[in-house]
Amino acid sequence: MPACAVSSLTPPVRVLILPGWQNSGPDHWQSRWECAHGYQRVEQHDWLRPLRGDWIARLEETLLGGEAPAVLVAHSLGCLQVAAWAAHSRNTHRVKAALLVAPPDAEREDLRQMLPGWTPIARAALPFPSVLVASSDDPYGSPGHASQLATQWGSRLHTIGPRGHINAESGLGDWPEGHALLQDLMKD
Repeated sequence: MPACAVSSLTPPVRVLILPGWQNSGPDHWQSRWECAHGYQRVEQHDWLRPLRGDWIARLEETLLGGEAPAVLVAHSLGCLQVAAWAAHSRNTHRVKAALLVAPPDAEREDLRQMLPGWTPIARAALPFPSVLVASSDDPYGSPGHASQLATQWGSRLHTIGPRGHINAESGLGDWPEGHALLQDLMKD
């Protein structure tokens, strides 16, 4: 949890933040949104050794432990978590929509070794609306990979140019453009 004064405002829709491997630090746009808007982070038992089954179970527990519907805001490995969860859960009706940012290509040899157990990537169409945001120079996933996942997941693809892994190092700050995408998803 980032060190911040969490807003006392309750968002009109429950928004769940799903960070990727190693969590999202205080300068990451996900942490900034959590602080500014009172969104809820789905905490993992082990951020350094992400086990797919554990991460899926944690998302399921969080969704069942609160009011539905929820909107998911996933970054990096969190995107693969959403797809894997949706492929196995009987509770996908609890999700209204998902913003999927910078999904990594976990099937790439170097990433497969860093993230064992995350392959094959779940590629079934998601049963809720989603937007996949991709960068043209993401070191963990090519634009072609992002486009392919967007097609397979049934997501609308939104490209933002050369912004790296769309994380704290990308210099996005509060990333208002991304938050506008989220707001649009919450309206539908």
